[in-house]
Amino acid sequence: MDTACRGIVLTPGDLVGTDWPGLGAGAGLNTIALHPFPEPAMAFVQSEAGQGFLAACRDHGLQIEYELHAMAYLLPRDRFERQQELFRMNEAGERVPDANLCPSSAEALQVVGERAAALSRVLRPTTGRYFLWADDGAPWCQCPECRGLGPADQNLIVMNAIVRALRHEDPAATLAVLAYINTLEPPTQVAAEPGLFLEFAPIEQDPGRPLTDPECQANQRLVQQFEALVAFYGAEEAQILGYWLDCSRFSGWKRPSVEVPYADPVVRSDLAYFRAHGVRHVTTFGAWLDADYMARFGVPPVAAYGQALREVQ
Repeated sequence: MDTACRGIVLTPGDLVGTDWPGLGAGAGLNTIALHPFPEPAMAFVQSEAGQGFLAACRDHGLQIEYELHAMAYLLPRDRFERQQELFRMNEAGERVPDANLCPSSAEALQVVGERAAALSRVLRPTTGRYFLWADDGAPWCQCPECRGLGPADQNLIVMNAIVRALRHEDPAATLAVLAYINTLEPPTQVAAEPGLFLEFAPIEQDPGRPLTDPECQANQRLVQQFEALVAFYGAEEAQILGYWLDCSRFSGWKRPSVEVPYADPVVRSDLAYFRAHGVRHVTTFGAWLDADYMARFGVPPVAAYGQALREVQ
C-alpha cells in the first residue's frame, strides 16, 4: 500500500461551511492537516463541528495530521516572571519571553517534552507523524551556552527532546524538523535523534518559477539548501511543505483574499525534482481556501494539484 502523503494544510476556519473531506478525497489527496497553533486546533477537534470533520475524514479514508507552530504552547510565556532562565537571551543579553526558548536549559526542554506528550493525547495524528514547530521564523537564544549554536542546531536540540518525550507516550511517533526561513541550513554541531525527519518549507520560492529555474537566484539558493538538508536528514521520510495553493501567502496575508494563481507546470516541475531526490511525502498550504473564497472564486484548483501528485509523485 502506498503510504506517501498527498496532502493539504488548512486552518479550522477553512473548514467552516465547506466540505474539505469530500473535496480532498475527490482530488485524490489522502491527508488533511490542521494549522497554525495548538489551542485553536484543540478547540476545533473537541467541538461538535470538529468531531464531524474528523468523522468525515475517516469516512473518506483521509489521514489527519497537525502542523503547528507550537513553542509558545509548549513553553507557556506566563512562566517568564518566575523562571526567566528557561527563556531565550537576546542580543542585548536580556532574557525575553518573545520567542522560542533557551535550548541549553534542561528544565525548559523537560517542560517542552512533557507538554508535547500531553498534547499528543489530544491531537494525535492518524499517521504517527507529528509536526510541532518552533515559533514562526523567530530568533533563538544568544546566552553564553547557546550563542555558538545557529538556529538550526538550537532547533534540533529542542526537536530531539520532543521526539524522546513523544515516544514515551506514542512509541511509533516520528517528528518533523522544519527547515524554514532561519533553519534552512543543516545543523553543524548537533546530531538528529532517531524518529526525526525533514520537513522542507521553501516559503521564499518565487511561486511563478520552478524551484530548479537556473535564472532565479532565490530558487537556486533553496535548491542548494534542500540538497544539503536531504544529505543530513535523509530523504525516505522527508516531507515537502509547499505553497502552491496557499491563498494566504498569495494574498499577502491580508483580506480580502485573492484567487490562487495555480501554476501547474511549476508544481509538476517541483514534484519531479523532489521525487528525483527520493522524497515521497508532499503537502501544500491551502490556508484561506474557505467558504468566502469558494463563494467568490469557486472551487480552488485542488483537483489539478491532486492529479499532479498522482502522476508525478
